[in-house]
Amino acid sequence: MTSIAKIEKAKQRRAKRVRSAVRGTPERPRLTVFRSNRGIWAQIVDDQSGRTLASACSRHVEETALPKKEMAAKVGELIAERAKAAGVESVVFDRGSYLYHGRVKALAEGARQGGLEF
Repeated sequence: MTSIAKIEKAKQRRAKRVRSAVRGTPERPRLTVFRSNRGIWAQIVDDQSGRTLASACSRHVEETALPKKEMAAKVGELIAERAKAAGVESVVFDRGSYLYHGRVKALAEGARQGGLEF
């Protein structure tokens, strides 16, 4: 097994461990995060119906020349705004395989400032 395959397997194992404790319901859907080197994405998902209720990414933010952490905070505020438009007030935060640190934390804090509860 190559080192890249080992890293990917470990990442999947961490995400599975987090998602075993986090489930989205119609009352409290799941706010999931994906980040890459270039951008960050957030989705609000109802796991029971398998539907995405709202989504936002760094490409949807109007200011493009922001540092990555500030961009993540803007995405958090944007996802909170779109969630409220979809009738969602409270969510469960799913950090996936990422540490609650840096851009993931900035996105969560931005969503809280935007009015989402978790």
